[in-house]
Amino acid sequence: MSSKLFNRRRSRTRHRIAQTSERPRLSIFRSGKHIYAQLIDDRAGATLAAASSNESEGRAAKTWNLAAARSVGQKIAERAISKGVKQVVFDRGGYIYHGRVKALADAAREGGLEF
Repeated sequence: MSSKLFNRRRSRTRHRIAQTSERPRLSIFRSGKHIYAQLIDDRAGATLAAASSNESEGRAAKTWNLAAARSVGQKIAERAISKGVKQVVFDRGGYIYHGRVKALADAAREGGLEF
């Protein structure tokens, strides 16, 4: 999925985040079958926590629906809070804030992350 519009949205989003980011970045990747979330510290260049619908524990029957995205949002929120991170910057990449991306973000907020 590397259309010109997708790449333009992704670079615009990441540029704005890099300009103002004092907090770790919650980055989303969405494929056809799975959804992934990473908590990234851009200053150190390290991944603090990660969660995906591809994990064996707590795996949903279908890994490409809203329920799977919600479970990934809850997992990433739990793992972030256990690392001592409460405030993040949401990086939706080039994806439109709708459907699975929105479900993941809402579940992460309910789990205790602030963005």
